[in-house]
Amino acid sequence: MLKVENLCKKYPNFELKDVSFEIPKGYIVGFIGMNGAGKSTTLKSVLNITKPDSGKVTFMGEDISANESEIKNEISLTFGAFDYYSRTKLKKIADVYKRFYKNWNDDVYKNYIRKFNLDEEKKVFELSAGMKVKFALTLALSHDAKLFIFDEPTSGLDPIARDEMLDIFQGIIESGEKSLLFSTHITSDLDKCADYILFIKNGKIILNLTKDEILESHMLVSGKKDDLTEDFKSRLISYKINSFGFKGLIKNDKLKASDICEREKPNLEDIMIFYNKEKDNEGDII
Repeated sequence: MLKVENLCKKYPNFELKDVSFEIPKGYIVGFIGMNGAGKSTTLKSVLNITKPDSGKVTFMGEDISANESEIKNEISLTFGAFDYYSRTKLKKIADVYKRFYKNWNDDVYKNYIRKFNLDEEKKVFELSAGMKVKFALTLALSHDAKLFIFDEPTSGLDPIARDEMLDIFQGIIESGEKSLLFSTHITSDLDKCADYILFIKNGKIILNLTKDEILESHMLVSGKKDDLTEDFKSRLISYKINSFGFKGLIKNDKLKASDICEREKPNLEDIMIFYNKEKDNEGDII
């Protein structure tokens, strides 16, 4: 559905480096990385909100830069909570917003307004952080997009509301005709719903696989300090030393039967933490 090839964007203190990935039809793709890693820059560059220096982005085989107006009718983009036009009523914002989308559906919009218990007569500043997120998602879900791109869509939501959002995300892709890409720091949300994971570090994609492939190809290891030999250290992605010993992350194909350690399966949070501790190097994309 969406194909990104060698996307580059250079700033004085940051560079997006040859970012390439695909969003297949009918799947949820999670986008992870620490603050400043390049998630928002990537999303804005993909949609030409920020002009990339080089690279190519196609949607359903069409170049986005050459067909921007038409293609953006098929893409829904949300950057976190709805924090602008703070003195404007929700109803007025929706009336303006829907003029930009030929596929806007009032019935769908009203359904989400009811579902999220939103009061259209309220002004934006009167909403809680969680309700602002729900309003942003209501607008995003109301114009029959084929691709949904959400930047931190569940931030500000309590666990119950986040779980409700994840159910909605699963419903979006149920037909197999729509896809969803969302960035988040709440990796437990991705553990529950993501099919693929993109992991960006210092402007470069370092992991681009299915979630299961990433989880199954890594192992958490721990043990006594004396068991952390120089050879073992050299094979670890990174590790932490504490008063009880060490804990680290390793690729399964780097683990030896002779290594003295406890072994357990990691989750996405473990993988993100230990890769971010890794010393800077260009490395290979897995």
